[in-house]
Amino acid sequence: MDWDFVRNVTSARLMAELGADHGLPLRTCLDGTEIKEQDLRDPAVLISARQELRLITNLVRHLGHVPALGIEAGKRYHFTAFGALGFAMVSCPNGLSALEVALKYFHLTFAFTRFAVQQVGDQTHVLIDDSTLPEEVRAFVVERDTSALVTVQRDLFPARPALSELYFSFPAPESVGAYEDFYRVRPVFDATSNRAVLNTEALLEPLSQANELALQAAEDQCRSMLDRYQTRIGLSAKVREQLILQGGDIPDMDTVARTMCMTPRTLRRRLLDENTTFLKLRDEVRCALAEELLAERVLSVEQIAERLGYADPTSFINAFKRWNGVTPLSYRKKYKK
Repeated sequence: MDWDFVRNVTSARLMAELGADHGLPLRTCLDGTEIKEQDLRDPAVLISARQELRLITNLVRHLGHVPALGIEAGKRYHFTAFGALGFAMVSCPNGLSALEVALKYFHLTFAFTRFAVQQVGDQTHVLIDDSTLPEEVRAFVVERDTSALVTVQRDLFPARPALSELYFSFPAPESVGAYEDFYRVRPVFDATSNRAVLNTEALLEPLSQANELALQAAEDQCRSMLDRYQTRIGLSAKVREQLILQGGDIPDMDTVARTMCMTPRTLRRRLLDENTTFLKLRDEVRCALAEELLAERVLSVEQIAERLGYADPTSFINAFKRWNGVTPLSYRKKYKK
């Protein structure tokens, strides 16, 4: 499934905050997700898409009576929520190129739908595919992902509206007032597909924070993260997921082997069959987490070293230089705004 990729915990936190704003206890939001309350406050934690989808299912089951809940959710996704990808988008020369960058690094978004872009005359059509989603959450997710698209667009160029038409495949709600108020157009419901129609001329207006060097730096980081986050098949993917889901508390090979009901020797042999090793997978996860934490500029190098399980900062610095060819501080300065 297109949406079944590892993602930052940021989106789950936003959804939990949505639930809290409507009086839903956090334990109810997180029921069955295996996400801990402290995970939501830890920028190093990564989760699977299925964990976030379970959280969304909890929201829909308990708050499905709230009108336009998906729109309320999507309004929380400003470009800053997307980390390096958000920085890349805001650094683009115009809104159309920002949209292209978002599609290029789609696996760094939190979307559960799949976007496809078509140019039709002077319009840009964004097709929103929800075909792989469970029926129970489909309307909520389409609302959320569509309103997130509009929210980011308004972040990038607030002066001129780009959305001109909007189509939803689900039935019309009892009241469409909330939809008209937010989207500033009247959506068409029971359509053959989900589709947002944008004014191409508006998308081509220059962005105020366009910066070619900043865009290049942000794209470099996006590519690096994709290389490490991209889901792979086989046992290595399962091992990598176990390492990622622990965040900074990365387990050793014996622990992972027990989790998978096999001996460390068997795990080592089967990983070699896939041309990788446990140490290599662990380094990939550590490097990805380190890059993300350095870019977020919340924790010091010493704190990041401790979070990733290094005995001392020097060991972390040497490892990071081996991965990226620069020190953590040099890497952080590269992404300084």
